[in-house]
Amino acid sequence: PVPVPVRAAPPARCLLGGAGPGRRLDQCLSLLPWDRFSAWLHCVCVVGFDLELGQAVEVQYCLFVVYFFPHVGCLGDTQFCFRFRRSPGRKVSLCCFLDQLDRDLPVYLKKDSAYYYGYVYFRQVRDKSLKRGYFQKSLVLISKLPYVHLFRTVLKQIAPEYFEKSEAFLEAVCSDVDRWPPPVPGKVLQLPIMGVIMKVSTPALADAQISMALPTVHEVDLFRCFCPVFFHIQMLWELVLLGEPLVVMAPSPAESSETVLALVSCISPLKYCSDFRPYFTIHDSEFKEYTTRTQAPPSVILGVTNPFFAKTLQHWPHIIRIGDIKLPGEVPKQVKVKKLKNLKTLDSKPGVYTSYKPYLNKDEEIVKQLQKGVQQKRPTEAQSVILRRYFLELTESFIIPLERYVASLMPLQKCISPWKSPPQLRQFSQDDFMKTLEKAGPQLTSGLKGDWIGLYRHFLKSPNFDGWFRSRQKEMTQKLEALHLEALCNEVRKMCAYDYIYHLAIKIYSPTSQFYSHFHRLNVKFLTVL
Repeated sequence: PVPVPVRAAPPARCLLGGAGPGRRLDQCLSLLPWDRFSAWLHCVCVVGFDLELGQAVEVQYCLFVVYFFPHVGCLGDTQFCFRFRRSPGRKVSLCCFLDQLDRDLPVYLKKDSAYYYGYVYFRQVRDKSLKRGYFQKSLVLISKLPYVHLFRTVLKQIAPEYFEKSEAFLEAVCSDVDRWPPPVPGKVLQLPIMGVIMKVSTPALADAQISMALPTVHEVDLFRCFCPVFFHIQMLWELVLLGEPLVVMAPSPAESSETVLALVSCISPLKYCSDFRPYFTIHDSEFKEYTTRTQAPPSVILGVTNPFFAKTLQHWPHIIRIGDIKLPGEVPKQVKVKKLKNLKTLDSKPGVYTSYKPYLNKDEEIVKQLQKGVQQKRPTEAQSVILRRYFLELTESFIIPLERYVASLMPLQKCISPWKSPPQLRQFSQDDFMKTLEKAGPQLTSGLKGDWIGLYRHFLKSPNFDGWFRSRQKEMTQKLEALHLEALCNEVRKMCAYDYIYHLAIKIYSPTSQFYSHFHRLNVKFLTVL
């Protein structure tokens, strides 16, 4: 095999220890070479196509990664992303302050330690000087960060110039990234990249903005992605919310990856807790696991382009087949949901193939609003804002009753005693929660009618509920422990004051006096606490 020049870097770590209460985060930046690079990227790869070897990693900067990179057959330039599991047992050291940063991010932007994202810029052009007749090469950025829009913009900035220049250009790019400040949530960052300063900001538990200003680091063009199926957006929201197995069959990796990312984002601010693969190929290590017919399809969203999957994944319960994603110049025609038995041929028409019956009645208002926007030639950015707000309000209406009920599982503050162990959270009871919906259900914030009870019952069995509840449980347990520690500290302060008065009393009162006996008992309590 062709030798790969790997630019190895020392493991990323902070030399000053954690960012404690008295230390600002930006003081914890005494870093080793390539630590700043590692805060954003795991590695940068150049992947070529060799007639005899197939795909070959020609250049790799920084940390080593083993993965079969997806190959595409589109002429011209194509951008897409994919997601893959880390090798079991392989640990990568990150700067200590990155864990602190992750805690300050919205849940949908937190890193998943089990996965990497691959951001790809692929070029295929005719070249008669090459044996194959084509120049085929990919520039790939591997990162733990789900900052789709940011890395797409970076690749669009650097890849065309790299293909025209040399390896030295890529070294300069990596040196620029190694000068980037850490991705601090809520802070406007200036990221230099080959003569351009990108000004970006990651949301801080709540929003991102260049002499090239990026409006966001993570969002895709929601309306463009859902345009081929926007008559069914509410049903797709339910399928994603419930963690149902879902396949997106698209004509190219770009459309596949963008549609999968749009689906995952539609239940924000709720985190999608199952697996999702923006671009899945027959070479992925989970291919057999996800295509077997001996067990039910797993809770995962797959984006595919290979026609082979039309037959291999035909047993999956929900399939979205899309054509080329184009912004419509006219109102799209309404397409009915199709039955899965009709998805038998490779030339099946675009549409949603499923036997799923939505729990909620269709919201005609959002469809009319988007249709009117198309007729009035409203900018796609504005259409995406409308669609994102619709999904946000729908998800919040659904999750608020759960938040309210789970908050009621928290013990009252008067139950927290410094003389006892911290109280436990009450158990989640599905029956008790369902009883709260009659007076405090989603009808308070949403006008949608339908079987909300059935939707909640289904959701409570899903991986998304399990992930959400575990997260809330952890937060509330930490809050209880903090309140208990605060009560203990307050009691110790009181005891310290009593101890001072006790020793004063020894000097003033006789051992037989009433005051002396009272302070003695308090002092015994104080020593017990200590």
